[in-house]
Amino acid sequence: MHYIVEKAKSTTGKAEGPYRCVENFDNLAREDFEGKDSLDKLFEHAVQRFGKADCLGTREVLNEENETQPSGKIFKKLILGEYRWLSYDEVDQIISHLGSGLAALGQQPKSTIAIFCETRAEWMITAQACFRRNFPLVTLYATLGEEAVAYGLNECGATHLITSTELLETKLKVGVIRGNHIIYVDNKSITRTGYPEGIQIHSMQAVQELGAKPDNLSIAVQRPQPTDLAVVMYTSGSTGQPKGVMIIHSNLIAGMTGQCERIPGLGPKDTYIGYLPLAHVLEMTAEISCMTYGCRIGYSSPQTLSDQSTKIKKGSKGDCSVLRPTLMAAVPEIMDRIYKNVMNKVQEMSYVQRTLFKLGYNYKLEQIKMGYDAPLCNLLLFKKVKAQLGGNIRMMLSGGAPLSSATQRFMNICFCCPVGQGYGLTETCGAGTITEVADYSTGRVGAPLICCEVKLRDWVEGGYTSQDQPHPRGEIMIGGPNVTMGYYKSEHLNNDFWVDEQGQRWFCTGDVGEIHPDGCLQIVDRKKDLVKLQAGEYVSLGKVESALKNCPLIENICAYANSDQNYVISFVVPNQKQLTILANKNGISVAWEEICNHPAMEKEVLKAIKEVAASIKLQRFEIPVKVRLSPEPWTPETGLVTDAFKLKRKELKNHFQTDIERMYGGK
Repeated sequence: MHYIVEKAKSTTGKAEGPYRCVENFDNLAREDFEGKDSLDKLFEHAVQRFGKADCLGTREVLNEENETQPSGKIFKKLILGEYRWLSYDEVDQIISHLGSGLAALGQQPKSTIAIFCETRAEWMITAQACFRRNFPLVTLYATLGEEAVAYGLNECGATHLITSTELLETKLKVGVIRGNHIIYVDNKSITRTGYPEGIQIHSMQAVQELGAKPDNLSIAVQRPQPTDLAVVMYTSGSTGQPKGVMIIHSNLIAGMTGQCERIPGLGPKDTYIGYLPLAHVLEMTAEISCMTYGCRIGYSSPQTLSDQSTKIKKGSKGDCSVLRPTLMAAVPEIMDRIYKNVMNKVQEMSYVQRTLFKLGYNYKLEQIKMGYDAPLCNLLLFKKVKAQLGGNIRMMLSGGAPLSSATQRFMNICFCCPVGQGYGLTETCGAGTITEVADYSTGRVGAPLICCEVKLRDWVEGGYTSQDQPHPRGEIMIGGPNVTMGYYKSEHLNNDFWVDEQGQRWFCTGDVGEIHPDGCLQIVDRKKDLVKLQAGEYVSLGKVESALKNCPLIENICAYANSDQNYVISFVVPNQKQLTILANKNGISVAWEEICNHPAMEKEVLKAIKEVAASIKLQRFEIPVKVRLSPEPWTPETGLVTDAFKLKRKELKNHFQTDIERMYGGK
């Protein structure tokens, strides 16, 4: 009998829980530093401890060049210099002046202020200025799309909007803008004509200068209470209009207390690379946590992250190579991309090199499973791979969507660092569970954090109950001080939140989980992804998709089923390189779009799907019978996936409506 180390256990002894982590079994953690119960106090505490140290860094743009591609398209390439750093003391002073300037422009405590901006130092500086003065910050992310942004700005009623010149000129069409003041964060020149009457446009620099005037600086600052609203975070909602999640100071403090406990040794020796959208709870809490512990943050973007990134000029250095971070967060989509890039390079190696790589990979895999490492393999084989992210990464955090076991294993082995997989939602401040550093099992998301507990609720219709064997299963519910206060101005949507007899808040996630004997959680399904076929079988679209993503011909896939039909169909973004090779083998040498529309290629993809489905043992009725190949990749800009690259099923259904009718033999 194999001994199980319990990481969490049920407080009631019942299979459905609630489960709490064993370290904090008796009471849930609410704060990390005693008395630091609001976000402004947290940052002030950091300034006292780390004043002269580097806090936020940004690379200088030395030059921009236009590069013409073989297709005739023109790509902007950047030549970037070193990181330039602001110390904690300097950031503190900018925050003080910016907050004072916003107040001088009429921004009132407890009145919302909106930020719609890319991830950069100015975003975090603005947020900290708002936390200090009790201006609830409304966050919208750059790829929500114009309608959703207009909806959010209109609903929250903010009179001041912080943005960048690029977004102002591309996304914020004149009709979108409500309010009186627009503040742009960069030092570019801007056309001030064509805006509705009454709107004033200011640079962030000008607002800081206004705030630095002695008359304005002398006005007393109204500080927030732990129960005051800190952030209204709009989430893309895979369904319908975006929803603004109301997050109070004490929610964020509790959530970050839980998250930081799973990052061993977080401190001033660390460097974090910030490139994911700050309007997402995962990135925002990660960065505030870094600032709290004296870990410096260097800013980046997905287009400049590595030497191979799209905006980096060939031969010049990407952000990771220059910054050499020790910590980074990544959404599975980005890790999958790294995995595919490296694996493609392995395929192009000579037979001897490829064999060596596979031997080393499998040897290290066996060592890791036994709790050991393989230093020689790291030195000879994986050093080059590790260098892609700067060579210093000691821990990666993954969240936003489930990470496939293959990719997680690959990151563990080739980047020689643990990948902590987390599970949490905007509604729970991004906190729920995170795997421990030493847990190398795949497919699980870890034990509940010290700030919350997890309970399973039977979902009989879907066939999930706490009596299931070998492990209890059910709909995941998260309870604790990190559970947010509901949706902004949308009481009718708050059915998923409730308060128990002890006064503790809970959120019903809509995800289906399974609890392992050691108290760790595994996500097995999503309620909304379940479709009942005509004959009564339930198909989990998410399960089908993650299984078929392992197919080398498939870059992305959306499974679809109608309840009045008896089979599943699919939309696939094919891997351009692999499918083109296959098309040439079949004597089809036409343009990419025509390859995707070719019936013979649809047959080839279906054949590959069947092979993968058989090896993963999907049920017969779960395997897509028909496929539509999409020549265009699905990016957040197309509106077909969210910022974290989760499928927007409703939009995909509308986009492929005629194909659905064709594949189901309709009109």
